[in-house]
Amino acid sequence: MAVLNDIAAKLGGSKGQDGGLASLQKVVTSSGGLHGLTSKLASHGMGEQVQSWVGKGQNQPVSGAQVQPTMDPQHLQQMSDQSGMTPEETSDHVAKALPDMVDKATPEGQIPSTDPFTKGLDAVKNALKI
Repeated sequence: MAVLNDIAAKLGGSKGQDGGLASLQKVVTSSGGLHGLTSKLASHGMGEQVQSWVGKGQNQPVSGAQVQPTMDPQHLQQMSDQSGMTPEETSDHVAKALPDMVDKATPEGQIPSTDPFTKGLDAVKNALKI
């Protein structure tokens, strides 16, 4: 979990971990929530990886180059500006965070009926045990 905390802090820039978590939450909600995000990633050739995050077992990685085309360009630029990183670096950090985020948000091996990412930052923190 330390990796997710570190990534959130880096993405948050001067706003820190909460700013980074808010940005990661926006990545999910702008994709249609957890279900929309996983569907979008799967439709971009990452179905096997997504299934590993939702299911039990080892989480398969994805790269920033794979994730970047699925992200809203304006939101990616805002995250980059906030963190002081390039869009490519920001995408790399999002890609590192996604497996753990989705894994923690789907503890029963399926997408929950109540999506914590649509319920606010406190719900996200609770779901991710941060």
